[in-house]
Amino acid sequence: MESSPSVGVYPLHRSKIIHLVRHAQGIHNVAGEKDHSAYSSEEYFDAQVTALGWQQVDALRKHVKSNGLSKRVDLVIVSPLLRTMQTAVGAFGGEEYTNGVNAPPLMVANVGNSDRPSVSSLNCPPFLAVELCRETMGDHPCDRRRSVTEYQALFPSIDFSLIESDEDVLWKPEPRESPEEVAARGVQFINWLWTRKEKEIAVVSHSGFLHGLLSSFGDDCHTDIKKEMSAHFKNCELRSIVIIDRGMLGNDSSTTNYPGKIPQGIDLPSDLADEKNA
Repeated sequence: MESSPSVGVYPLHRSKIIHLVRHAQGIHNVAGEKDHSAYSSEEYFDAQVTALGWQQVDALRKHVKSNGLSKRVDLVIVSPLLRTMQTAVGAFGGEEYTNGVNAPPLMVANVGNSDRPSVSSLNCPPFLAVELCRETMGDHPCDRRRSVTEYQALFPSIDFSLIESDEDVLWKPEPRESPEEVAARGVQFINWLWTRKEKEIAVVSHSGFLHGLLSSFGDDCHTDIKKEMSAHFKNCELRSIVIIDRGMLGNDSSTTNYPGKIPQGIDLPSDLADEKNA
């Protein structure tokens, strides 16, 4: 029987499951849909989630809990901007924070004038802020971040240790990052993800970045799959992908493979064994 070239087979331990999420609706999205020039307004600096956006977050939380995904995720990686951290904490964080619990909250109450209660850091995966997965940078103040010091006060249990500068040194008024630059950053991010020990990771990011990332892959797939992968994300949309190490980038060993032939002994093909016993 001829093998099908459209199907690939890879060792399980050389793969990771990544759940990509775009942030919920932000105030800049509402303004930008009415007038695209609003994206260049300082009024929407580090835009927060809208009331409708929080409904989207609640719906996503219900989804990841009902299908068991929230219990499988080993790590939540988040772009260090207000709307992405609000979305990540709301969807994958613990329950409402209770005073007296011996653990700092993931998010304090009323972040971004949201009227939302604080969120516990208990019984949820760790959260890690990573600048590689930020939105396309330049020109749009909504994509410029606050200082890490300010974020740490709002999101006490998010790990900001991988961010090298307290202030935002990556965003510049101009020029805006090109699609090619965003795509290259996406590839760099995927390669970095492979270095992580976690096997199932949620990434909460932005439409432009996620589009650039996924557009860099899929050229070896059917055109419909390529189109499916690179379509722009809706607010609070989640898509699950698998990344595969095809070039020996990592050295993880399998936790499920079994060496066989234990205890040791002669291991002949059945036809040779029949001849030997005849």
